[in-house]
Amino acid sequence: MTDPFEEHRRLLFAAAYRMLGSVADAEDIVQDAWLAWHRADRASVENPRAYLVRTVTNLSLNRLGSARVVRETYVGSWLPEPLLTAPDIAEEAELADTVSMAVLVVLETLTPTERAVFVLREVFGYSYAEIAEVVGKSAAAVGQCAHRAREHVRSRRPRFTADAAEQREIAEKFRAACAGGDLGEVLALLAPDVVSWSDGGGVVTAARRPLHGPDHVARWFLGVLAKPEVQGVEMHPAEINGEPGLLLVYGGVNAGALTFEAVDGRITALRLAINPRKLRGIQA
Repeated sequence: MTDPFEEHRRLLFAAAYRMLGSVADAEDIVQDAWLAWHRADRASVENPRAYLVRTVTNLSLNRLGSARVVRETYVGSWLPEPLLTAPDIAEEAELADTVSMAVLVVLETLTPTERAVFVLREVFGYSYAEIAEVVGKSAAAVGQCAHRAREHVRSRRPRFTADAAEQREIAEKFRAACAGGDLGEVLALLAPDVVSWSDGGGVVTAARRPLHGPDHVARWFLGVLAKPEVQGVEMHPAEINGEPGLLLVYGGVNAGALTFEAVDGRITALRLAINPRKLRGIQA
């Protein structure tokens, strides 16, 4: 018979990744859950899926506290760890749009409990009663928490973004403009209120604060790509966190991920993840 843990492993990783925004931490949580599962009296577990999701959620809640302390002292902008995903991700229940980089950034502003409730309710469709058993609160309290989290995410998540086909086209135009070093073409792709974040973690060159405005963003990107130490870097189209984006490839190795938000054919937000310690999810 199939081991229930192996049957639900992908779902467990998806839950932990949304809870933590870290591929490495999510993999550690899944491994800890595996150990807990094999120590448990499995014959007494009536619903293995519920048991395993509860285990992963509780482990993730414990990890979130220490993760927040680390992020308070993080050098520069903090971004979730990028994750390569399949082109048909939107059709898969475990990997809906809540895995996008933009939404993971919003989830980071929730409390740990709100984040757990949001993920279990909005992503996996758990009832308030089921979530109450996981987080140790009443169903009524969970309902209130879910409402707060849902409204918080709704008010901050991107609206009216481009569809996948348009986003692929914009990503390709941005790639070509950067490869050609054409400032005018890059500027033409950027919205007047564009914002760019880059996460180098103090390990590699990155802007330590968000960049605002087309001119500032375009000149920074082209300036970095013109540096001798990054000559040979190529940008390749890829599905990153469920959306079209660009992989930065250097010497045949995936060395960064660039994701976009776009409205009316122009880029409104860019997120560049290049901290080598946070690229596990794009190097497989």
